[in-house]
Amino acid sequence: MTSRGALLLGLVGLAACHAAPVSDIRATAAPSGIDWPVFGGSAAQSRYFSYGAINRDNVRRLQVAWEYPVTDGNIYQFSPVIVRGVMYVLAKNNSLVALDAATGRELWSKPGFQGISRRGLTYWRSADGKDQRLLVTAGDRLLALDARNGEAIDSFGEHGKVDLRENLGRDPASVRRVQSSSPGAIFEDLILLGSSPGEGYMSPPGDLRAYNVVTGRLAWVFHTIPRPGEYGYDTWPKDAWRYAGGANDWGDITIDAQRGIAYFPLGSPTYDYYGADRIGANLFGDCLLALDARTGKRLWHFQAVHHDLWDYDLTAAPQLLTVTHQGKKIAAVAQATKQGFLFVFDRVTGEPLFPVEERPVPPSTMPGEQAWPTQPFPVGLPVTARQKFAADDLTSVFLTPDERRAWLARITADRSGLFLPVNETETITVPGGVGGTNWGNTAADPAHGILYVMNQDFPSFYRLEKEERTHAPANAGPQQFTRAQVNAGESAYKLYCQVCHGGDRQGGNNGPALVSLQGRISYDELHTIVTKGQNRMPAQPHLDDDTITSLLAFLGGGSAPQFSVGADYPPGVAAPPAQYRTDYGLGFPHIMKPPWSTIMAVDLNSGKLLWKVPLGQDEQAAKLGLTGTGVPRGTQRNGMFVTDTGLVFSTAKDGHVYAFDARNGQVLWSGQLPMGTEGLPAMYMLGGRQYLVVDATTPLTWGAKSRESGIGSTLPAGQGGYVVFALPAQTHLEH
Repeated sequence: MTSRGALLLGLVGLAACHAAPVSDIRATAAPSGIDWPVFGGSAAQSRYFSYGAINRDNVRRLQVAWEYPVTDGNIYQFSPVIVRGVMYVLAKNNSLVALDAATGRELWSKPGFQGISRRGLTYWRSADGKDQRLLVTAGDRLLALDARNGEAIDSFGEHGKVDLRENLGRDPASVRRVQSSSPGAIFEDLILLGSSPGEGYMSPPGDLRAYNVVTGRLAWVFHTIPRPGEYGYDTWPKDAWRYAGGANDWGDITIDAQRGIAYFPLGSPTYDYYGADRIGANLFGDCLLALDARTGKRLWHFQAVHHDLWDYDLTAAPQLLTVTHQGKKIAAVAQATKQGFLFVFDRVTGEPLFPVEERPVPPSTMPGEQAWPTQPFPVGLPVTARQKFAADDLTSVFLTPDERRAWLARITADRSGLFLPVNETETITVPGGVGGTNWGNTAADPAHGILYVMNQDFPSFYRLEKEERTHAPANAGPQQFTRAQVNAGESAYKLYCQVCHGGDRQGGNNGPALVSLQGRISYDELHTIVTKGQNRMPAQPHLDDDTITSLLAFLGGGSAPQFSVGADYPPGVAAPPAQYRTDYGLGFPHIMKPPWSTIMAVDLNSGKLLWKVPLGQDEQAAKLGLTGTGVPRGTQRNGMFVTDTGLVFSTAKDGHVYAFDARNGQVLWSGQLPMGTEGLPAMYMLGGRQYLVVDATTPLTWGAKSRESGIGSTLPAGQGGYVVFALPAQTHLEH
């Protein structure tokens, strides 16, 4: 088992490592074409591709142009970046690889990037083109590499790296993780970064930061949990910034480059489901926050959830559009949410273009908790997700009569409703922790004011459990796991681990057996493997410390890490008498009636829903004669983009990539992938030919279709890779 210390040492030394000589692609002028130079395609994150040759008439002719197989068996969730005829991907045992974007020929490969932000990287180029850089985060470090050969740039930061654990107002040694699972955004000579500090008690704050891409120096910081004298400080208890965490941007960052405004969709404060130590509205948790991209100065904000108790992070990219509002053209920004709401604002002033009402919501019954009495509801816009779970919403497709009766009794007895605070009895929350619209799930036709949204209807079954903590000294002996932790670990295992390691933990083609770990793995080792990745296992930095602890309990690992309420809170801070926790309650993906995942178009000029159709098809349901189901968890970690030729390309959890007619949602084409995908698709044009690329290296799960004949990948079943589609060469200029 690789130790945590050894792995982190390897990551720290990453920027200075030198492998065997690699090809140098400094030469030559860039081939003519249209690039996909950053995560999401552009700083605006509209996922909108102009000047396309693929259209409604010829999209059916798309076929595989080339593939870059991933033979190491690892699972990658990487979104390719394409610049100047070169595609950058993650492959070959966590190596950064540069490929010829026209042929897939390998140009260079740079090893040692285990622990990289799983979603991708960013590219920056100086005005004269002489300096081209890849900015990546790995092992809580920001690294700068020469884009032409992958070599570390020693003059950046300290010998090519910047420690992201610093400048958070906490002891850097106490910060277990902070790097974001998304790669950040480039504006002029700055890289703007969010973070993924975890979701447990005492997680670090989600400060927003900008670094100079040439020097690595910190340019500005915005405290998302305000400090004394800062705007919003009075929405928290005194000195909450010293112990409260989260309010972080782990999703997408959108930039209006013309106006120099950066839009950050921020997540919930921690702990997500019980906030007795953070009484108040908790700015800037769950806010759409507009900052001056050059200085980090707050321009305006809108809080979509006050005092979040449901993990309703904002994560989807804010979409920049021009809309006609009250007879005037308005530069707007639209935000889709996990609770199924859409909010639309004047991009400059933050004024809502559609009314927002503060409506009363239920109070909390938990000791010490004070739920906020109202929550914002948009008026005049469609609700994109189901927000209730009653008996009529229970599926009968996969349930025996006895199971259905049991579920009906359970649903009838449970509490359910939007913004209903979780307590010690079971509560059904819809959308749940991964429901609604998540990261990667929005795109736009910016000139015409059309917003495209993915949604998944997935309930969470929550129950808070009390955990009494002592004021044990730091050197106290080992703690025993509680039954609640073992139960939570079993749920987490089924959700995150079972697909690769098997329901019986005996392992399989995608992962080793985990049945004999009794006492053989420590918390620190498991934490490192889960959050950084190892061998075939991808990094899972979104899993918080409590979830990892519960997994350790279920897997029979070493003793629980020592916790102490009194010791954790800073001196002078009144700690709550107990902590309460819950798992995500996500073990029932098929329990609601389909469709489970959908894709839709909304006209933000009028606020009208133009169309809404299922996204993907569940194979188990199809075998029972049920079509148009979508796929459970069918939009989480999937993405889409729009073309100016009237197409919406989207991945789905059924192992296919789809082309929809942007006018009505009709499926015009689908391409089969060798495996599933969890990275954003990308599109680029090179030498007059237009390409679609998808990272397909994730095991097919949740009722995905079996491999079948048809247009799609020719890689052997079970072997993933980067799959590139294009029109046949002789027809690629047809319109």
